[in-house]
Amino acid sequence: MVRTPAASVLRVLVALVGAAVVCFSGAAEARVLLTLDDFGAVGDGIANDTQAFVDAWTAACGSEEQAVLAVPVAKAYRIWPVQLAGPCKKKLKLLIAGTIVAPASPDEWAGRDPMKWLYIYGVDGLSVSGGGTIDGVGQEWWARSCKRKKTQPCNTRPPPRALHFEECRGVSVQGVTLQNGPQFHLSFTRCVDVKASFLRLVAPAESPNTDGIHLNDSSRVQITDNLISTGDDCVSMVGNCSDVRVRDISCGPGHGISIGSLGKNRTADRVENVRVDICLLTNTTNGVRIKSWQGGMGSARDLRFESIVMKNVSNPIIIDQYYCDQPTPCANQTEAVEVRKVEFVDVRGTSATARAIKIACSDTAPCTELELRNVNLTVVGGGAATASCYRASGKAAGVVAPASCLAKGDP
Repeated sequence: MVRTPAASVLRVLVALVGAAVVCFSGAAEARVLLTLDDFGAVGDGIANDTQAFVDAWTAACGSEEQAVLAVPVAKAYRIWPVQLAGPCKKKLKLLIAGTIVAPASPDEWAGRDPMKWLYIYGVDGLSVSGGGTIDGVGQEWWARSCKRKKTQPCNTRPPPRALHFEECRGVSVQGVTLQNGPQFHLSFTRCVDVKASFLRLVAPAESPNTDGIHLNDSSRVQITDNLISTGDDCVSMVGNCSDVRVRDISCGPGHGISIGSLGKNRTADRVENVRVDICLLTNTTNGVRIKSWQGGMGSARDLRFESIVMKNVSNPIIIDQYYCDQPTPCANQTEAVEVRKVEFVDVRGTSATARAIKIACSDTAPCTELELRNVNLTVVGGGAATASCYRASGKAAGVVAPASCLAKGDP
């Protein structure tokens, strides 16, 4: 039986409903069960339960036996910015059955790192599950952002990431909801062997920089069976990322699924061996995208986008080596991130823009070894879409509509 993106979405919904049951059955195997309430947490959504959370984490992380740290169901725990650090003595399960809520006002971050809320560092073998919710209460952050607020004063600094892992290995996050993040909802920096599955990540379409899942310098990552509806990229990866699988994703609204942006401020980034398949994108401002800044270095290579369905998507297929996300024009520069060995296979659906394929590559580092195979994109409401390519070469196979614009051989 052929699997479709729509069928995959149903699998996600079923998994979300059953996640708490699965996680609790796993918890029964552990020898130590701790709850935030054991350490004095109130759980009324108003009281500051941060110290109770820290104390509970310290006890669970330092346990000589495998521990489960539970956030009880039907209660809300307001947590101020916190760092939860490892290494832990045993593998740890964080069972979020209730709700973790951020402070509503950005002023609560005064004197703290403004980019961190739930920050987990140096932990191996942590699993997060439970069917509960992490609410970043990002509304006031968005209102103060210069991307939303066009008059001064406005906030130019990035807001905090909701749940951020750094220097972690063997991390699994599954079966929870992350919503209304001030910035990225779930992010991993310098992590290895990561699984993020059966998640619901949601924020309003107009919320700035609220990526669903963001990777930076991470490898051996599996992102599967997720519902993502935010104001920015559903999935994004930057820095040096490799061996990434993105599968069974419902994305939209948002900015699509992105490699990059890469090469900002002349950095050397390398993203390779990424496969994105069986995804449904709906009402997004981009589809599957590779974006890099002029002047960058490194490469994006060995990338495959397959079995992608687009519904009313602007720019369904886009490679942009001239990306510029700043208020002033970007200067022309000769160096560029190399883009090569990229495949778009079995991509179909409707485009909200007349141009469904846009590939704009560098004069000094053209895109090479690109492939369009069995691509069928039409304009919403009927009619033929168009494609444009600049300094891009590769091949087309099967039926490709709009007709391939790739040059054969050297561009």
